[in-house]
Amino acid sequence: MQLIWLRTDLRHYDNTALSAAAKRGPTAAVYLISPEQWQAHDDAPCKVDFWLRNLRTLSDSLQQLNIPLLIRTAPTWDQASAVLLELCQQLDVQAVHVNEEYGINETRRDKEVAQSLEARGIEFHRYLDQLLFQPGSILTQSGSYFQVFSQFRRICYNRLHMALPRIVARPDSQAPLNIVPDSIPESVSGFAAPSESLRALWPAGEKEAQQRLAQFADEQIHFYQDERDLPAKPGTSQLSTYLAAGVISPRQCLHAALHSNNGEFESGSPGVFTWITELLWREFYKHILVGYPRVSRHRAFRPETEYLPWRNAPDELAAWKQGRTGFPIIDAAIAQLLETGWMHNRLRMVVAMFLTKNLLIDWREGERFFMQHLIDGDLAANNGGWQWSSSTGTDSVPYFRIFNPLTQSERFDPEGRFIKHWLPQLADLNKKQVHNPASIGGLFGVANYPAPMVNLSQSRERALSAFKSLPSRQLLEVSHG
Repeated sequence: MQLIWLRTDLRHYDNTALSAAAKRGPTAAVYLISPEQWQAHDDAPCKVDFWLRNLRTLSDSLQQLNIPLLIRTAPTWDQASAVLLELCQQLDVQAVHVNEEYGINETRRDKEVAQSLEARGIEFHRYLDQLLFQPGSILTQSGSYFQVFSQFRRICYNRLHMALPRIVARPDSQAPLNIVPDSIPESVSGFAAPSESLRALWPAGEKEAQQRLAQFADEQIHFYQDERDLPAKPGTSQLSTYLAAGVISPRQCLHAALHSNNGEFESGSPGVFTWITELLWREFYKHILVGYPRVSRHRAFRPETEYLPWRNAPDELAAWKQGRTGFPIIDAAIAQLLETGWMHNRLRMVVAMFLTKNLLIDWREGERFFMQHLIDGDLAANNGGWQWSSSTGTDSVPYFRIFNPLTQSERFDPEGRFIKHWLPQLADLNKKQVHNPASIGGLFGVANYPAPMVNLSQSRERALSAFKSLPSRQLLEVSHG
């Protein structure tokens, strides 16, 4: 008997571990419910709900192949090895198959499980699946992980030109097993059910993910370069939710993009090139997770930035979390996140930079808040994005580059359509006033909308001063040497 242990790979098409297991013999599947671990990782309730909904559709798909999906509970990952060993002994499993996951806790968990199983004569096989390239296979000439994305991307493109990662075939149907699949729980203790309106935005299942990919590749991808930064337009693929849960693979995305561009990479459609670059950013941050594990430990990638004098300002942090900053583009973006479990990528940067630069509040507070609400929350991408915005990370923006939320708003939402959708109290303002209601003047400004919580130019100077006073990396290396 072969066992596939499903994690963030909730699909039966193009699933490397599933295909490998099925080729070796009769196969069953298992998924571990780990509520305490998920809480420790700040996983959002809407994300956990999305996993459960996808498990239901996946269970049906696997059942058509006569592969039963079993559900077990391991409240924390340090209990995973005992739970899996017991199951393997019950089913007389010869080998367990997994698609690799990245991050310190994930790596530690898989190492412990592998040791526990192998000590009982059960094989443990790992496969590259959620990435295009094995971490450690794309290195600088000195043999270290890349810290600059453009250099990393160039090597990736060269490799892809030579050989494309192939899509793995779906397993054939196997003879029925005498194993009854488990029912998928409707909810998990500690995670509140999201609204039906949120669920409706993110239907579960591979069929939905593949339809979204096909529609995007057919219609929108060629406009991606021009429209991806406009939050009022449907300019992005909105596939991140499905990629984060593994309902669709980066290989499927890459093949669909190239197909829409007649197999060309850097020539042809600029939209395709730009979107593939976004897939590689996702790849880059996963490689960073492996190459520089401190980012999994809530540490800044750039050690000198650990000395930043972050402000302890709980009231300001609370106002930011509630979308009460007085800057409409920030508040509208937060409203979008709280209601839909998703935020437009351009706005993620604007919102993050406002917190870390204008308010000078620790990026880790923002990183945690995003993870607690994002349906597409992913440690590598979320950490990478926050550290990029706060100038503490790899390839991050220079500290003196600070997005002005008013100019960002005017540039990317010129008519104020996005703002008015999420902040209906501003619906009557004209397209100039809507970006900065405080400019109207008057005794009370706009009813039911707060005044700006910070002076942008003064807060900018405060941030610049904080960064300028940091010790240099060289000095730190000498002092710790």
